[in-house]
Amino acid sequence: MISPGQIAEKYVGIGKSKANQPIGKMFILAIFAGIFIAIAGASATVASAVVDNASVSRLINSLIFPAGLAMVVLAGSELFTGDCLILISVMKKEVKVLQFLKCLVVVYIGNLLGSLFVSLLFVYGHTPDLYGGKLAEVLVNTAAAKTSLSLQYSLCRAVLCNILVCIAVWITIGAESASDKVIGLYPPIFVFVLAGYEHCVANMFYIPAGILCASEYGIAAEGLNWGTFLLNNLLPVTIGNFVGGAVVVGLGYWLAFLAKGKNK
Repeated sequence: MISPGQIAEKYVGIGKSKANQPIGKMFILAIFAGIFIAIAGASATVASAVVDNASVSRLINSLIFPAGLAMVVLAGSELFTGDCLILISVMKKEVKVLQFLKCLVVVYIGNLLGSLFVSLLFVYGHTPDLYGGKLAEVLVNTAAAKTSLSLQYSLCRAVLCNILVCIAVWITIGAESASDKVIGLYPPIFVFVLAGYEHCVANMFYIPAGILCASEYGIAAEGLNWGTFLLNNLLPVTIGNFVGGAVVVGLGYWLAFLAKGKNK
């Protein structure tokens, strides 16, 4: 495991490489990341859906969901929330601001398409039939709860979420073996799910899956629709995730280790 200062130096090159990828490659890798996160969210929901004790249900969810970031890191893909760290390379003047923003937009759209792809297959493959349709009810209730959050709650939970996600990514950069990377990323992701924080890419699965389930299974869900998905949840959560990842972690570690030639 290399030191945090060495990770900061190493990430400058990683961020530059990410930002300079051909758009087509970047987009395909972003679709894969959306697929991986969505599959992890789906699996975690299946495992915890019929556990009556809310604390135990959330614990089970938290134990499984980190598989998503493990796939993102080990299989090679581009995740919007992790790529917020490219701000470090911007601050070191290795990546231009417009390159950074272009990268985030391309990756974000790819993540959305990958997540929606899994949502469609999950719902119309009738996986929510599990447990006598209880899984479909859980998905709808989860989506409705997320879209009913206030702006304040969504932003605060999203900032905290991406602090943890980017710390998880940071740790994997310092690890050398695949097993060390998985072990390193596991605690921060476990904690963010357990605490109920908001991750925009995960919500690109959870909320569309809930909307589709409400329609496919005839489950009433007041206020749950594509408009509330985009405006009540996805927009504020995306902003909060950017602040937590780029500003808090990215800018913070740049100030700590790289600004004005600071030593490791």
